[in-house]
Amino acid sequence: MLNFLKKKNNNNQLFIKTAALLIHVAKIDENYSENEKIIIKKTLINLGVDENKIDELYKKAENTEKNSNQILEFTKEIKNTNENFKKKIVESLWNIIYSDGSSDMYEANLMRRLTGLLYLDKKVVGNIKEKIKNKK
Repeated sequence: MLNFLKKKNNNNQLFIKTAALLIHVAKIDENYSENEKIIIKKTLINLGVDENKIDELYKKAENTEKNSNQILEFTKEIKNTNENFKKKIVESLWNIIYSDGSSDMYEANLMRRLTGLLYLDKKVVGNIKEKIKNKK
């Protein structure tokens, strides 16, 4: 688990908001696939979610995403994490976007917005994007 995570309750909320953001991005192209769900769950496990609790957390995140009308609710907690955590999230976001082989204008626009909301350098996000794009 990443060492900046302090309290279990705060971690749970952070993980739910993070998963909700990842789910939101997966849904933006109206093609929410099993492959994207696998990417999201692997990301959450990599960030420290207990594998035995992943399905329960994922359901809460899907509900959170479904009942929200803005991404600010998801990014509010994530932006206060360390840069390593945010880079892992961005890498997962690009993996989700490119899981179908391409990025459309809605996905690209959303990633530009998220870059600002997460307080990440555009160059860092661009480098992550190119790395993921070149692997596909």
